[in-house]
Amino acid sequence: MVQKLEIKGGIPLAGEVSIGGAKNAALPALAASLLTEEEVVIKNLPEVRDVDTMLQLLEYMGVSYERESDSVVRMKAGAPSEDVAPYEMVKKMRASVLVLGPLTARYGEARVSLPGGCAIGVRPINLHLDGLKKLGAEIEIDHGYVQTRCKILKGAEIEFEQVTVTGTENLMMAATLAEGRTLLDNCAIEPEVTDLANMLVKMGAKIDGIGTRRLVIDGVDKLNGIDYEVIPDRIETGTYIVAGLITGGEITVTNCCPKHLEEVLKKMKEANAVLEIGEDYVRVKHSPELKGTNIKTIPYPGFPTDMQAQFMALMTRAQGTSVITENIFENRFMHVAELVRFGADIVIDGHTAVVRGPSKLIGAHVMATDLRASAGLLLAGLAAENTTVVHRVYHLDRGYEKICRKLGGLGARIKRVP
Repeated sequence: MVQKLEIKGGIPLAGEVSIGGAKNAALPALAASLLTEEEVVIKNLPEVRDVDTMLQLLEYMGVSYERESDSVVRMKAGAPSEDVAPYEMVKKMRASVLVLGPLTARYGEARVSLPGGCAIGVRPINLHLDGLKKLGAEIEIDHGYVQTRCKILKGAEIEFEQVTVTGTENLMMAATLAEGRTLLDNCAIEPEVTDLANMLVKMGAKIDGIGTRRLVIDGVDKLNGIDYEVIPDRIETGTYIVAGLITGGEITVTNCCPKHLEEVLKKMKEANAVLEIGEDYVRVKHSPELKGTNIKTIPYPGFPTDMQAQFMALMTRAQGTSVITENIFENRFMHVAELVRFGADIVIDGHTAVVRGPSKLIGAHVMATDLRASAGLLLAGLAAENTTVVHRVYHLDRGYEKICRKLGGLGARIKRVP
């Protein structure tokens, strides 16, 4: 059944909300199960649709799995029943391409559909393919599928032309089983990449330089099983902090990792947000006089593109002008027209959006275009007067765990309706 969210806004949120596992760490961790014949147990999995999609894809490829609970899965990858990741599955989620490296490294071939996902930009996988070629794989693209073949991958020196998170993860996984040494330069250093590297090391991989732009990977003959816990989701953390701020509420966000959000928290403080930051929590205090603040999205440790829409929604309630520059994805301002429907004053000039506030937001019917845009519109709805209806709620379900229940626990009046 197609659903939408109905939000009655204008209520200051209060209470405590617990953060789940990071979606963008869980997906490569699940894909890494393909690298070993032994059992892999992944804990702190978020209850989101993208995780379900990845599990379905892996099961199709011969990985048996059992859910011990909503957040724990036990997996074992035998010989693949299929080395094909079909379009019908991959189109739902771009991260499906993460099976390409592990399949090629362990089984010598893979056939993976070119990826889909959110409509926020082209996001080509040429950097993945160029790296696999340097490792010795033969690459062929045929009718929308990438076909890889190799007898054995061999270590190589690879420098990414631009920082790529999934490209770094894919080639790092492939290199763990390659013969000899691989050097990866200009790597992504997002916490999710580091989390995957730490997991691979515990599986027996030899990786030096974790957390830096240069990884040195010495291939091994095989990897072992593992019992591993995924890190907290930094984007879910940031989204709930904004929810507290935009509604003028006081909430505590727990089971999180604030050090993974340092640039976001810094910008929130520049905007006069009153925050108490602990080792594993952030307490949002009443912050009545927010002021306009400029941001530019850049790869980690800079301001994440995945928090841009949420921060823009917050800036509609701040005094003065905010300039928001999007440097990662070319189509990531599609939520602007929907925010304007609330009454926001936002003008786009190329890769820059100028927000003038504070605006009086009035509830409206709005259409979500991607995962993080959905969050931005939901946040605006929480702050707006009257009722907001957010259509295409399935975007939110891809990346936010039990969001209606969690917001309802903070006092939000929010429900799903057909």
